[in-house]
Amino acid sequence: MNFPFSTEQFLEVFKSYNENIFPLQIIFYLGAFFILYQLFKKQKNSDKIITSVLSFFWLWIGIVYHITYFSTINKAAYLFGSLFVLQGIIFFIFGFISNRLIFRYKKNIYNYTGALFILYALIIYPVLGYFLGREYPYSITLGLPCPTTIFTFGILLFTENKISFTVLIIPLLWSIIGFGAALNFSVYEDFGLLISGLIGFTLLAVQNRKIKLEAKTI
Repeated sequence: MNFPFSTEQFLEVFKSYNENIFPLQIIFYLGAFFILYQLFKKQKNSDKIITSVLSFFWLWIGIVYHITYFSTINKAAYLFGSLFVLQGIIFFIFGFISNRLIFRYKKNIYNYTGALFILYALIIYPVLGYFLGREYPYSITLGLPCPTTIFTFGILLFTENKISFTVLIIPLLWSIIGFGAALNFSVYEDFGLLISGLIGFTLLAVQNRKIKLEAKTI
């Protein structure tokens, strides 16, 4: 796959982004841990809070990272940014307005897999990047597209109700697009992006079918 920019230009975007938004990276991690707190210490509005934070993550990445920074080397970033903004709106509509995303911790394969994706996104992904030579300010952490997509699939695997494929299609699409970058720019930690996308989407589809069959038997 050919890209209209070099590896050096690609990494310089991360450098510029990280230096200009610092210390907001810390806020993203605090937001992630706030989501986890709401997930395990369920309260009245926890579901809406979780999806609102996810919505903010995707809107931020679409507007700030893609459209503001990545577009300087790749005009396709305007399309990517639009998709991320759309996903942020989808989360807000389905989760906050319609309350159609209900989260609950259960000891099952979906939650265990989701927990593994979350661990990978928050800790393993940046650690791998560090050992592969991407130290700050070239590091790729939560608040950037790929680890945030992995984190998103992890959180969605904690849903207990049937989830619309409208919510899943853009994260799945990005998991495939991001994997292309992993091959071209040696961002090997992004192999986890493709894995989380394919496995996460498959498990959620299986869960949807299971919930549908259970509903028919009632």
